[in-house]
Amino acid sequence: MLGDGETADLELAAAREAFTWLRAGPDIARVEALAGRTHGDAHGLTARELEVLRLLAAGKSNREIAGALIISERTVARHLQNIFAKLGVSSRTAASVFAVEQKLL
Repeated sequence: MLGDGETADLELAAAREAFTWLRAGPDIARVEALAGRTHGDAHGLTARELEVLRLLAAGKSNREIAGALIISERTVARHLQNIFAKLGVSSRTAASVFAVEQKLL
């Protein structure tokens, strides 16, 4: 569907995963540019992923995050997968601790 940002985010995330698996550096860079990836203190997270991480660290459930950001719970779960992979963590608690330690809140 044209103009569907949520679908576009999911497609870009899938492309990023595929290119990462293939170790296709230039293609990863293009996908990240399209996705609006931020640099510097964001640890490779997109602006939307930072929003999700901040809400996660505030103790919000996937349903609450979805409601606050007006996205689906499936999209929240996808963002969390991306956040965990980028930060090298495997749990909500570890991601929250990382956010606090790195002053991402």
